[in-house]
Amino acid sequence: MDPGLSSVRLTVLEAVHTLSSSEDGGYIFSTLRSLKRYLGGTENPALPEEREEFARLHFSAILRCLVGKLSPHWLELLPNGQLEELWASFFLEGPADQAFLVLMEALEGVAGPSFRLMKMARLLAQFLSEGRMAAVLEGQCRQQTDLAFPLLQETLLIKVVGLPDRLGNCLQHENLAEFFPQNYFPLLGEEAMRVLQAVVDSLRGGSDCSVSFVSQVLGKACVYGRQKEILGVLVPRLTALTQGSCLWQRVCWHLVECVPDRALEAVLTGLVEAAPGPEVLSRLLGNLVMKSKKAQFVMTQKLLFLQYRYTTPMLQSLLGYLALDSQRRPLLVKVLKELLEMWGSSSAVRHTPLPQQHYVSKAILICLMHLKDTELQDSRDELLASLMAGVQCHLDSSQPAVRRLGMVVAEVVSARIHPEGPALKFQYEEDELSCEMRALATPQPAADSPLEAGPSVAAETPDKQTLDSGVPPVRPEGCESELDSDDEFVPYDMSGDQELKSSKAPKYVRDCIEALTTSEDWEYWEAALRALEGLVFRSPAATREVSVELAKVLLHLEEKTSVVGFEGLRQRALVAVIVTDPARVAEYLTSQFYAVNYSLRQRMDILDVLTLAAQELSRPGRLGRALQCGSLGPACQPSCAVAPTWRAVVDERVRRKTRRFSKGSPRQAPAGGPNEFNSVAGYFFFPLIQGFDRPLVTFDLLGDDQLVLGRLAHTLGVLMYLAVNTTVAVPMGKALLEFVWALRLHGDTYVRRGLLFAVSSVLLSVPAERLLADLPDELLEARSWLADEAKKDPDEDCRVLAMKALLLLEKLKDKLLPLPSP
Repeated sequence: MDPGLSSVRLTVLEAVHTLSSSEDGGYIFSTLRSLKRYLGGTENPALPEEREEFARLHFSAILRCLVGKLSPHWLELLPNGQLEELWASFFLEGPADQAFLVLMEALEGVAGPSFRLMKMARLLAQFLSEGRMAAVLEGQCRQQTDLAFPLLQETLLIKVVGLPDRLGNCLQHENLAEFFPQNYFPLLGEEAMRVLQAVVDSLRGGSDCSVSFVSQVLGKACVYGRQKEILGVLVPRLTALTQGSCLWQRVCWHLVECVPDRALEAVLTGLVEAAPGPEVLSRLLGNLVMKSKKAQFVMTQKLLFLQYRYTTPMLQSLLGYLALDSQRRPLLVKVLKELLEMWGSSSAVRHTPLPQQHYVSKAILICLMHLKDTELQDSRDELLASLMAGVQCHLDSSQPAVRRLGMVVAEVVSARIHPEGPALKFQYEEDELSCEMRALATPQPAADSPLEAGPSVAAETPDKQTLDSGVPPVRPEGCESELDSDDEFVPYDMSGDQELKSSKAPKYVRDCIEALTTSEDWEYWEAALRALEGLVFRSPAATREVSVELAKVLLHLEEKTSVVGFEGLRQRALVAVIVTDPARVAEYLTSQFYAVNYSLRQRMDILDVLTLAAQELSRPGRLGRALQCGSLGPACQPSCAVAPTWRAVVDERVRRKTRRFSKGSPRQAPAGGPNEFNSVAGYFFFPLIQGFDRPLVTFDLLGDDQLVLGRLAHTLGVLMYLAVNTTVAVPMGKALLEFVWALRLHGDTYVRRGLLFAVSSVLLSVPAERLLADLPDELLEARSWLADEAKKDPDEDCRVLAMKALLLLEKLKDKLLPLPSP
């Protein structure tokens, strides 16, 4: 046996025996000082081979012995903390990986709060503050060629990344701030940067080194959900270092390439979120998507199609990264094809939530901004086919936001893919989202390219808004005007003026019918339409004689002149007719809803007026308001209705000059009265719900007319809600739950919203006792469906409505089954 090695072993055995049995502080101190020879840094260090044997075979045993002797009595064997300082130096100066593992082992082995636990925790905090974690990581980077200790590396990896969780479990309420995740992972990022700097220095010096262990630490930290903490430190530093250094770029590429596949998605997601732009992302990743199938799947599939929570700048960084290199640009064309294929899928439009459709649309426009015409040439037919299919799917949607989205994307994409053809142009209201999407497809001008002749062209070319609207542009200040002499005159207020009509308004309902059907005098026609609502309320008996005929005229009435507010006038008049003769008119309109040769607009008008009429009939004090509305003649000006009479003026003066010692509440009690909708609710409700599953030649609610089906579900829900406390509420609720159950799996979002609203209306309108007595099976079926909708429906509004309905069910159960008294 080698005498040098045996002497180290004998020395260690004697030291362990002394530390375990001696109570002499001086002797223990001298023993520890002799052992420090093997750590170096003393006046008489041991030979290199002795230090290597001590570090490899005996250092962990010495540390465990020191941990076992830790106690207040043992540390006080020498005054002024001399023994404690020497004891701590073994953990802070020896091999960092072994010291770290022994510290973690000791902390996890303590049963509960104690002096030893807190002392070891503070020592570990000092270990971290002195940069020893960098020594742990660097040691593994320099030992990558030695494959004899894979278990040690795996153990170190788990302990390093899981330190906050492990220390939190050990220390509980006594945990130190250094071990909080928000503090620890930024420190781990700083230590990783020190290791990368050491790796770069070694490579410059000609020494081989690896970043594999740092990659594993980075991957595991990102899998734990700590991308922002650790990459928030790494990315800004690496962004600056890779700016002008090819060596640093290569190190970054290897850092990401060595991340295990199971953690690559988390790392790439964090990098795309943290990188300030595509140029930085390209320097950090290189051509990783061309080397790794996993990275290509994450970057071109998962972040674009399977997730949609990321911001627009992140999308721009991701797609800009694919566009920055000639090897990666074919992937961008492939991504555009797949995005447009998804955008044009009717199933995707129906079943994906609106935020995801916005996300995919933005990605399409960003791709188009980066691609050139020559790159789109080979795929033009395929892209146009997907675009046209997508336009049809979006325009068929029952959601206005989806239709507007389809119009915006179709205009931009068609102009880009097929610039020589006729441009698509739709009419829709501009909003913030549409403006943002148009800006995404506009190539940004280079920062250093001056705008030549900008002011001169602007001066010679008239503004587009001026040409479209005919309004002259505002002259800048200081320009002379031809009408300077008129500037000091104040314009006369003509806001209250009324247009003079040569024709008088009809005074009878029958005259209005005749005017609306046969009159060629358009002023008289308009006057009849404006006077009709007041005449109906003023002459209810005369209206009932011709109510069905009048409803038919109004339902088929078309705007023959440019009447301001035509739709509102027609709707209010039709509502007044229904309110005046609810049973007969409602029966007629509900029969016409399923009749042939009606447009979808007319059918939706029927639903709207039935809803408004039901609301009016269910309001208390309706007759007083109706008489007041009908008493105002058609010729009465608006100013007459609000002008105070002499009696009101006198009363106001008396009130101001009268002193009162007490005054009651000035508010009037709400007008009371019977619910007039009670007796006619069945005429409104049951005919509408009976024929929804019978397709007609031009009308199929279960087919393409899902917009009307959704409006029908909402209307039935409103009618159910307005029938609260009525005798017909229970059969209405049963019929409505059967209607909901038949359509509960409908693919259209708008229809599902209407169904969920209808269920809530049933729960709010039918008395709780009758619900559980008459509809127990329907409630059980509805509960299971609502729970499934609240968890799995792709639309957020549907999930919210389902959750509200579930809460109503819980309140219903609590109301009928109160908690037992304690």
